[in-house]
Amino acid sequence: MEVVRPEFVPDASLSREDMEALQREIAGSAVFEDDLPFDAASVCGGDAATEADQTSLADAGESGEPAAADPPLVAGVDQAFVDDHAVSAIVLLRDGEVVERVHAVEPVEIPYIPGLLSFREGRAILSAFAALERDPDVALVDGSGRIHFREAGIATHIGVTLDLPTVGVAKNLLCGTPRESLDRKLPQGARVAIEADADVETAEPGTHIGDAVQTRQFENSDRYVNPLVVSPGHRVSADTAADIVLACAAGYKLPEPTRLADSYADEVKAEVREQLE
Repeated sequence: MEVVRPEFVPDASLSREDMEALQREIAGSAVFEDDLPFDAASVCGGDAATEADQTSLADAGESGEPAAADPPLVAGVDQAFVDDHAVSAIVLLRDGEVVERVHAVEPVEIPYIPGLLSFREGRAILSAFAALERDPDVALVDGSGRIHFREAGIATHIGVTLDLPTVGVAKNLLCGTPRESLDRKLPQGARVAIEADADVETAEPGTHIGDAVQTRQFENSDRYVNPLVVSPGHRVSADTAADIVLACAAGYKLPEPTRLADSYADEVKAEVREQLE
């Protein structure tokens, strides 16, 4: 997959001020509304087709038209680290089945700095996307999207750079304020809107920037699973981002694309460690 906006390729040599300024430009270029080449209800094995859309193979053969569009290609993106190298893993699924796996390894040039994650990990992610034989229709990225101090988390940065619909799937809330308390047991499938607050410098307070999404929950137990923090990266609305993550949940906390990418990243990490020793 090729870079569409080369001016946004992460550059770790920039000063912190220049990185933050670039993030403001990225946020200004991001589209936090649905601009998808597929029906969001069809991701990860979902079926949004109506009876009128479901043409038999026999009918398709007579008319010469395809029976239906292929289900969307959904990429899961996750990172791991080996010493001073970032390992980016991408797992590509269609209709819930893995069709491709790629990875890339790049040196890490800066330490972890909250809010500047994409400048640390972004080049490895872009290298992994460049290795794909197929272009995904949407990507679920381990990290934040619009829920970010400048509305330009790693999912937004990668999405805008590639002009690819992206969703940020984070485990912790970076900024913003939930409309309801998250310090309780939420039922599976629940979502709680996250609003921009004073920490989000580029959005009006109260703007819906993402959701806490409960993909899995213990039943008949006092224990509870914390929700994921889901936000639009690019060309996806907050509501649709949450819909996609819930549609891709398959009995685990992480949606299946990022869960498989996480597992693959660990697998590659062990191989890279051996190579570097």
